[in-house]
Amino acid sequence: MLEYSEQLDRAFHALADGTRRGMLERLSRGPASVSELARPYGMSRAAIHQHVQVLEESGLIVTEKRGRTRECRISAEAVQQVENWLSERRQLWARRFDRLGKLLESGESSEIDGDEQ
Repeated sequence: MLEYSEQLDRAFHALADGTRRGMLERLSRGPASVSELARPYGMSRAAIHQHVQVLEESGLIVTEKRGRTRECRISAEAVQQVENWLSERRQLWARRFDRLGKLLESGESSEIDGDEQ
């Protein structure tokens, strides 16, 4: 479980930055070179490479050197892990809200109100 947690930590760290989320959005349409990923951003090549490195270290993308260019592609497995984690949390909260809704509809909310007095 610790490895899973570390992997998620790296993925969420990578996703915390808007530039990297934009790069992932672009890669969701298919592989791209680092130059293609850099095109919409007004930043240095070094900054772009740092963003790509964070994405690669998080496992969200895979890069491959092809001649003089580095091609990037999204890692479906890593994205699926993040989605699974989020889905588990979403299901947990949905069940909790459903139980709360049933409790409130049943009239047992007066017990809750009574605790506050």
